[in-house]
Amino acid sequence: MVVGAGTMGHGIAQVAAQAGSNVTLVDVRLELAEAGLDKVRANLDGGVARGKVTEAERDGTLARLRASADLAEAAVGAALVVEAVPERLALKVEVLRAAEAAAPPDALLASNTSSLSIGALQDALERPERVVGMHFFNPVHINKLVEVVEGPRSSAAAVKRALEHARAFGKEPIRVRDSPGFASSRLGVLLGLEAIRMLEEGVASAADIDRALELGYRHPMGPLRLTDLVGLDVRLDIARYLHETLGGERFHPPALLERMVAEGTLGRKSGRGFYDWSQE
Repeated sequence: MVVGAGTMGHGIAQVAAQAGSNVTLVDVRLELAEAGLDKVRANLDGGVARGKVTEAERDGTLARLRASADLAEAAVGAALVVEAVPERLALKVEVLRAAEAAAPPDALLASNTSSLSIGALQDALERPERVVGMHFFNPVHINKLVEVVEGPRSSAAAVKRALEHARAFGKEPIRVRDSPGFASSRLGVLLGLEAIRMLEEGVASAADIDRALELGYRHPMGPLRLTDLVGLDVRLDIARYLHETLGGERFHPPALLERMVAEGTLGRKSGRGFYDWSQE
């Protein structure tokens, strides 16, 4: 079961179904969950058009997916529950508590959080030893990385199962200790914030800052374009959290980022960020 049918959730559901698992994609309203399945269908149709996915693979994947607005019903019989709801601790706790109550006692409970403490999530649950982080990367059906985060009370068996699930989904997991921002968000946000400061200071254009990383360091995508895809509001929330928990000035959000979010300029999902996405 995957809870949250947005950008990350529908992608996680897709890779699990492509790997042969029966998956229920859950959201607060059935139409939201169904919209997530529509995005999966579009991804798979694109794969067929590019010759990356066969029609049989697409049809088989879609046959293993279903949408639901009933978390308790969907959790019955689930071997793995992944929550992919927005980065708010109280909301994630609410979802994981509901999943813990409804899922089998041996189900693995995983959070797709990119920065929040796995230990804080564990503190709210009756069986903290079966909770881990499984931080997938956008776009999930393309990006190979999964960050498996070991919380302070995660059992060795739970971590082992999370690594096995990630590999079964065709991913390449890394194992990290529970720490603010883990490994990937801490590095990625730091790079992204510095790129925003450079743009703010007029060092170079957004396209040229991105090109410097793409050509000079072989990054597949520059930090400003990536911020547009992740969402400027999401990046701001993570930066604030890391600034509060780790201190210092390195994670202090740039004024430009604060202003753009306040104006509703959130990146691809709003049609404009550091780039114009209105025609896509």
